[in-house]
Amino acid sequence: MSELEVTQDGAVLTVLFNRPEARNAMTFAMYEGLEEACARADAEESVRVLVLRGAGGRAFVAGTDIAQFLEFTSGDDGIAYEARIERVVNRLEDVTVPTVAAVEGACVGGGLALAAACDLRVATASSRFGVPIARTLGNCLSMNTYSLLVHHLGPGRTLDMLLRAKLLSAADAAAAGFVGEVVPDGELDPALASLVETLLGHAPLSMKAAGQAVARLRRAGLPDGDDLVREVFGSADFRAGVRAFVDRGQVSWTGR
Repeated sequence: MSELEVTQDGAVLTVLFNRPEARNAMTFAMYEGLEEACARADAEESVRVLVLRGAGGRAFVAGTDIAQFLEFTSGDDGIAYEARIERVVNRLEDVTVPTVAAVEGACVGGGLALAAACDLRVATASSRFGVPIARTLGNCLSMNTYSLLVHHLGPGRTLDMLLRAKLLSAADAAAAGFVGEVVPDGELDPALASLVETLLGHAPLSMKAAGQAVARLRRAGLPDGDDLVREVFGSADFRAGVRAFVDRGQVSWTGR
């Protein structure tokens, strides 16, 4: 089976992140497949809603596959990586039909960015949201991803989440306005079906205008942050963090 499955049922195009054994951690090929699905959603008139979800019940997406970071040798590799993620995230944000992240389980790292780029989010009660890189990899995010998080959570809650490397509960995410609906575990499918039915009954151009307007407001005047990415991804701390993560070891941060 494909690690990223794209299927259409009527007017709904669904992207399934399908690496349950790795909690649906994203490979670069999966990111590319998501971009292609976004292009399909825009190109095919029969598609009225795009849904993203993870396989296995344990995770929506548990970030990027960390093993890919072992090949990084400098801060410029980090800049190239974050530029790739930014391209995918912005492409998802630019999809002209309503996009829904159906979250079950872990929604962390790159998975949180993908969910944030969707128009709407529905989650099960046991889902968790965050970017715990301050205690895991020692890397950073692109300015675009920081903007997404601040846009949805506000600066205070974003910094609290990032600096303390904590995961938000589904209830916390809903209280912050990030998740629009929290449902009991095991009841994601009927809740998603009801939401999709609502969207299919609404005016497509009105929904397109709303989504595009919010995306343009978020990205207006976005500053450059390559200097931050180059410093962090080029650090000894990052290399040690990746190796410790892959080897399931411990790392002592040095600030270098």
